[in-house]
Amino acid sequence: MTVAGVARGSLRLAMEVLAGARRGISPRPRPRESLLLVLAGSALVAGDLSLGATTAVRSAILETGLPPAGADGLIRSGAGWILVAYLAALVAAHVVQIAAGRRSDEILLPAVGLLGGLGLLLMVRLPQDLAGSLGGLARSQLVWLLLSLTLIAGLAIGVRSDAWLRRYKYTWAAVGVGLLLLTFVLGREVNEQWLTLSVGPISGQPTELLKVILVVFLAAYLSENRSLLTEGATRIGPLRLPPLPYLAPMVAMWAIALGIVVIQRDLGAALLLFVVFLLLLYVATGRAGYVVLGLLAFVAGGGVLYALLGHVRTRVDIWLDPFAQAQDAGYQVVQGLHAFARGGILGTGLGAGLPTIGGSLPIPALHTDFPLAAIGEELGLIGLLAVLGLYLVVVERGLRIAASARDDFSAILAAGLSLIIGVQAFIIAAGNLKLVPLTGITLPFISYGGSSLLANGLVVGLLLALSARGAGPPSPPPPGGRAARGMAR
Repeated sequence: MTVAGVARGSLRLAMEVLAGARRGISPRPRPRESLLLVLAGSALVAGDLSLGATTAVRSAILETGLPPAGADGLIRSGAGWILVAYLAALVAAHVVQIAAGRRSDEILLPAVGLLGGLGLLLMVRLPQDLAGSLGGLARSQLVWLLLSLTLIAGLAIGVRSDAWLRRYKYTWAAVGVGLLLLTFVLGREVNEQWLTLSVGPISGQPTELLKVILVVFLAAYLSENRSLLTEGATRIGPLRLPPLPYLAPMVAMWAIALGIVVIQRDLGAALLLFVVFLLLLYVATGRAGYVVLGLLAFVAGGGVLYALLGHVRTRVDIWLDPFAQAQDAGYQVVQGLHAFARGGILGTGLGAGLPTIGGSLPIPALHTDFPLAAIGEELGLIGLLAVLGLYLVVVERGLRIAASARDDFSAILAAGLSLIIGVQAFIIAAGNLKLVPLTGITLPFISYGGSSLLANGLVVGLLLALSARGAGPPSPPPPGGRAARGMAR
């Protein structure tokens, strides 16, 4: 797979939509999205120039021992053609939606595009041999971002009905659980975790897809049994529970998926699935008692896992006092806290942070687990709050789509999809800041990883499809045209 191949696929999709426009679909301008994309692109170009200037200064100091005397050579691009290709793909996704005439949300794509672009600049900044099989870290990230944008645009204009999602809810759930089980047969063990499924040259993490599948299943089941789940039949103290036959299938499916994830030692995915499950149950029923019971079960289950599983105990102990193991298990957390401290309020500047220790980065998993620490160091507290604000924008748009949905399934599905991104961003941000134990999940659209980018692209594409109100009406014929002359006769 090459960047050129992905670009050709995006161009082919755009040409097909334009062909549809010629068949009678009326293009519809998206002025708000256009303006926001210009602002997002300008911010990314400014960041790229800052990165290029910092790199030029650092190179000059390394070569001569002195900073450059003038501004010659300082105004240069840090990412070069990589950023140009990414911005072109954003514009193509925008143009495709205009040509399709769909009246969908106009804020999601710019917000996600800015997050993805910031992550791409971060990958350009890091050593290219950290990961990637397509010419280095940044090129690999670019390919996955282009595929994610293609997926977003394709779902946004191609999905006209969600019936195929709700109708086969048990099939989707079985596929998700089956992929998890398959990792124990065809998977690859990394750090005593069975997370990656490899089939020939293709590999990925099924848990990234499972989070979307589980939300689809829960949305379909909760929408079908909402009234029964709302009307409690059994009272336990102040709590009222629904009839067990209606609650059991949903809890069983969720528990099976959660149990397999725990066995795989993927604590981040387990926490994400648990939180999203509780939030969706509350969204569908409005019953706080379910959340209370879930939290009590979480505390009890957490205590059992802490007592039985050594890796859980290690994570919790590091969270409580990382400095006690600052040169061992707590090394990453301690270095992440130091990075936030170095950044302060305004940051060191894009490309000016991340000093090496002994020739290597201070945080080994910076590109996957700790990208927020790099952002906090180089963009400071202000940049960190801006990034978290972008995630809040995505969640707000998703909840707005849910509030205006035409039926219960669409509403619960849109709420669940937006919560996937919001909860995931909160968990990884809290882990980087030592507010919760470090879980190891990725930061949506910023962390390196193809599985994560494609799964989150699937989420945003479905949200855009759910927000669409259909194609706009055909444009009226111009006055004095052929139709007008026919009426005159």
